[in-house]
Amino acid sequence: MLVIPAIDLKDGQCVRLKQGEMDSATIFSENPAEMARHWVSQGGRRLHLVDLNGAFAGKPVNEAAIRAIVKEMGAEIPVQLGGGIRDLATIERYLDDGISYVILGTAAVKNPGFLHEACYAFPGQIIVGLDAKDGKVAVDGWSKMTGHDVVDLAKKFEDYGVNAVVYTDIGRDGMLSGVNIEATVNLARALTIPVIASGGLTDLEDIRKLCEVEFEGIMGAITGRAIYQGTLDFAAAQSLADELSGELSV
Repeated sequence: MLVIPAIDLKDGQCVRLKQGEMDSATIFSENPAEMARHWVSQGGRRLHLVDLNGAFAGKPVNEAAIRAIVKEMGAEIPVQLGGGIRDLATIERYLDDGISYVILGTAAVKNPGFLHEACYAFPGQIIVGLDAKDGKVAVDGWSKMTGHDVVDLAKKFEDYGVNAVVYTDIGRDGMLSGVNIEATVNLARALTIPVIASGGLTDLEDIRKLCEVEFEGIMGAITGRAIYQGTLDFAAAQSLADELSGELSV
């Protein structure tokens, strides 16, 4: 199982939010590319980037920082990116720049036709990000709740050809309160494509719990505040995940 470091970008800096609140941003680095290199040196095998300004503006904002990270990584490891991506031209530009996977969230929920077109135009490179609370999907930087059931919507998008689903429990994101294992497993069981867990990852115990249910279809977990604040040692987390995954596959 992959432990995936998150690099959330706001005003060109690496930050973390609490429950999606832009005013709650804590700056962890003014050099996101350097931070990307750090996590890879610690054993990271995929990076998760979010253009926070873009997510709220509905268009790319932190492109310079994103390009710097991709340039730093080269073809070394895959980089997935979400935030403010609303048209095919933007997807194409990011993929041409070296992004491996583009994550569509609000745009996918509000305009399923766009997601369908993106999956057709860029097969294997589109991930859908579903942010939910109490089983219902949220959009627009978590500021608006929809009536969509997260499992039903994920199954619909699976049929479109998305590569994977990033599932975020927005009640736990940035709160260091533990992963919502039950909800994540419930979603993974309903799908044949992989699920990437997000929101609340706190310590090595969370890694253990996720590895125990990896067989349900959980390919990885995104971690942000925990590795920046030190409640989770990233290198130890990936090492433990590799060890447990190996044991469970025997």
